Amino acid sequence: MFEFRLKKEDTKSCARTGVFKTPHGNIKTPAFMPVGTLGTVKTLSPKELKELGADIILANTYHLYLRPGEKIIKKLGGLHKWTGWNGPILTDSGGFQVFSLGQEKGYVDGKKTKISVKIKDNGVEFRSHIDGKKHFLTPEKAIEIQNDLGADIIMAFDECAPGNSSRKYAKEAMDRTHDWAVRCKKTHKNKNQALFPIVQGVTYKDLRIESAKFMAELDLPGIAIGGLSVGERKKKMYETIEIVESHLPKNRPRYLMGVGTPEDLLECIERGMDMFDCVLPTRIARHGTFWSEKGRHSITNQKYKADSKPLCKGCECYCCQNFTRSYIKHLVTEKEVLGIRLLTIHNIHFLLNLMRQIRESIDDSKFSQFKRKFLKQYGHRQGK
Repeated sequence: MFEFRLKKEDTKSCARTGVFKTPHGNIKTPAFMPVGTLGTVKTLSPKELKELGADIILANTYHLYLRPGEKIIKKLGGLHKWTGWNGPILTDSGGFQVFSLGQEKGYVDGKKTKISVKIKDNGVEFRSHIDGKKHFLTPEKAIEIQNDLGADIIMAFDECAPGNSSRKYAKEAMDRTHDWAVRCKKTHKNKNQALFPIVQGVTYKDLRIESAKFMAELDLPGIAIGGLSVGERKKKMYETIEIVESHLPKNRPRYLMGVGTPEDLLECIERGMDMFDCVLPTRIARHGTFWSEKGRHSITNQKYKADSKPLCKGCECYCCQNFTRSYIKHLVTEKEVLGIRLLTIHNIHFLLNLMRQIRESIDDSKFSQFKRKFLKQYGHRQGK
């Protein structure tokens, strides 16, 4: 049902290309996965995502569990039918949202207040950020919810410790994550869904190695690395990935969670990662920001007011082929939804096209040259 085939390995780095076969289609790796938190990639239709070249999208277990509820989605045919997306889907376990939203404010008894999270060895107690209602999420429950949602790839329940955690707390969270991964594997019975465990350990070398070995021994269809890109320095993130990579199975896709800037994609692909996701392309679009080969720019800048050029010269996306910077600036300034849609189309196209170029460069044994040329033009200083 699930099969990962390595296509080409770079001789000068750990970069590689491959294909991951799933029930709803093949995923070409390295792959960037647009994030559809609430069952939709913001402002875009499934048809548009297909036209942009997306092989797979993400949906968020925590949010869909709270509203409308996984039972409703299951009754209506599962995520694929419910959303109208017939390609592969990945759902996260909800763990990251439970922990991160524990620092946010929501509604308890009709009053806006900080949402408390209580972590126990058997699961996590939290209050909904929507209405303050108490919930208890266990590894078993996280798998049952994802089984009902029906995604192709599902994630084991984990504890994502903060990047500044002490070694003592990092180990406690890692040990819990290991125990929960075993419980997730025991609970998961659906052969049409691939379960990925998540390597944790913050940035402590010995913990990351221990976690990578433990998760690899579970012998699941893929493996993920969590707890990075959560505030640590870029150099430390890259070093941690290098430490982990040599302890991961070669014949399984490696999913680096929550990473998606152009420079990070290149650096982490060089270090052997295969799959990535990030809300950044849609989030920065909502703030009037876009990527080009020369970096990141704000369309609200006054210099674009009468600019007749497209966002990105030579870009083949619908936005750049049909509209000027001046018009898009006007739309964003006037808070017209079309402006956000066009920037989103461009940003997702930019990353998916970058991934296509990266795959081609690896297959042609030119990855190092491509990376060096792109980052020089982009203005990225390595390791900062």
